[in-house]
Amino acid sequence: MTKTFDIGEILKLLPHRYPFLLVDRVIAIDEEKMTLTAIKNVTINEPFFPGHFPGLPTMPGVLQIEALAQTCGLLAIHKSGLRAKDGLVLYFAGIDNCRFKRPVVPGDQLKFDVELEKHKRDIWKFKTRATVDGELASEADLICVLRKATYETDEGAQ
Repeated sequence: MTKTFDIGEILKLLPHRYPFLLVDRVIAIDEEKMTLTAIKNVTINEPFFPGHFPGLPTMPGVLQIEALAQTCGLLAIHKSGLRAKDGLVLYFAGIDNCRFKRPVVPGDQLKFDVELEKHKRDIWKFKTRATVDGELASEADLICVLRKATYETDEGAQ
């Protein structure tokens, strides 16, 4: 069954907020294959463009990987049934086989495809890809760990 999430549902699932929330919409989840596809509409209004690079706005590769990690978080949270208000955070534990293949610029729509390869206890391993119009922009194998947040959660978080 294909499910989609709009930004309202994403805000309920992830603890990230502006300017660091980098996923706009989930367009498909395949629970049988344990895959999730999401999008990010890249606009000139992004807070990083004035400094990266002046006159040649380019989305930093590390933010592409962060967006992929947030997409992994959405899949893990969906699978586990947890919510941002539960006080748990999916942290990076490792990034392997990371490659950047094309610049991402204002006007691009990034499509994130993540697949859960392995889940054991609190360790999650994903294969990820970010594309623009079917062309590979970045890819990485991400390892994440689910941990209790060490800060007080915002009571207003949904």
